[in-house]
Amino acid sequence: MPADLAVIGLGHLGLPLAQAAVGVGIHTVGYDTDPRPFAELSAGRTPVEGSLSASDIRRMVAGGFRPTADPAELGRVRTAAICAPTPLGPDRTLDLGAVTDAARALAARLRPHTTVLVESAVPPGTTENVVRPLLEDGSGLRAGRDFHLAHSPGRLDPGNRTHVYGNTPKVIGGLTPACTESAAAFYGRLTDKVVRARGPREAEMTKVLETNFRHVNIALVNEMAVLCHDLGVDLWDVIRCAETKPFGFEPFRPGPGVGGHGAPVDPGYFPYNSRTPGHPLRMVSLAKEINDRMPSYVIQRCATLLNEHGKSVRGARLLLLGVTYKPDLADQEASPAREIATRLMDMGAQIGYHDPHVLDWRVRDLPVPRADSLYEAAAGADLTVLLQHHRTYDLQGLAVKAQLLLDTRGATPAGAAHRL
Repeated sequence: MPADLAVIGLGHLGLPLAQAAVGVGIHTVGYDTDPRPFAELSAGRTPVEGSLSASDIRRMVAGGFRPTADPAELGRVRTAAICAPTPLGPDRTLDLGAVTDAARALAARLRPHTTVLVESAVPPGTTENVVRPLLEDGSGLRAGRDFHLAHSPGRLDPGNRTHVYGNTPKVIGGLTPACTESAAAFYGRLTDKVVRARGPREAEMTKVLETNFRHVNIALVNEMAVLCHDLGVDLWDVIRCAETKPFGFEPFRPGPGVGGHGAPVDPGYFPYNSRTPGHPLRMVSLAKEINDRMPSYVIQRCATLLNEHGKSVRGARLLLLGVTYKPDLADQEASPAREIATRLMDMGAQIGYHDPHVLDWRVRDLPVPRADSLYEAAAGADLTVLLQHHRTYDLQGLAVKAQLLLDTRGATPAGAAHRL
């Protein structure tokens, strides 16, 4: 049966979109310019950790989802969504390689009257300045006349059971009003509310603002954590009190670093110069600098705690708890755990880990010993460091068993552990 939707990019954006579409009866085909996701899906496995489970994939296939390695399938749909990843490159710009590959693959098969949606996190102007020319040159069609083109930023919170795809408002910005309405008609089948932006740039910038908002506010509380520790103030109690204010405040909490798929975006590092502002967002740059320092601060706290108990980092046995970027998920994207483990190993520490969602963890391509018995491992470690608070952890019991416990998430009862 011909598909109604083609999802291009079978990762953290594409698979949830495909799941939502299949859930409302849209026949969906999934394609990726990287052959590995197709191979994993064909074997009944999820291609990305922390996205969908294998049982989710099986239900999607039963509901009409069909992964394919044949790009010809892209020319047989009414709607195509580009959900390719845009990782942060070494030069701090978003790598658009997968997006341009997806656009080229689609352009060669693009039919008139198709609605093309871009969900990838991209700098403002990308949909018009990068994706549009590739689609037009490759197809001979004109966006806004022969096919619809719109941007709708991904808005997912993995593991959130309250805000799911269906009840999270979807922002849409089309190249023309008709493009916006075509995209709205599609997303209106998936979500309760559609929010129309003035155009693609406004929709793209919405993602930039949302992502930078998170990083800037985390940076603020991370700085507050360092300050409060130096002053002997319980930051976690400060946050508890501050969040009772019913206006003008939103609570954020510090941690060992910022993980996840949403990288802070500074317009001073946009991958093209056309109509780009002549100055960077200094607050975003500073926030990134502060957040990037947190793994070093955690290591400093580890060294200080060990020293206070007559031990040094060299030769010490350290147990790291929770190596994922988010609680109760297996996703390790940009998790600070790997950097912390690497630097502690460089200082001569013996590192072990425990994570109920990660059965095999490697640092520098070397396996890190995994604790089978959590309490036994904590009792034997000179220092146990909670990096991620999975709900399966009994922190009260852990605090009793551990020789020393550093809680970087403020999850332990007051006085039960040393907190960040």
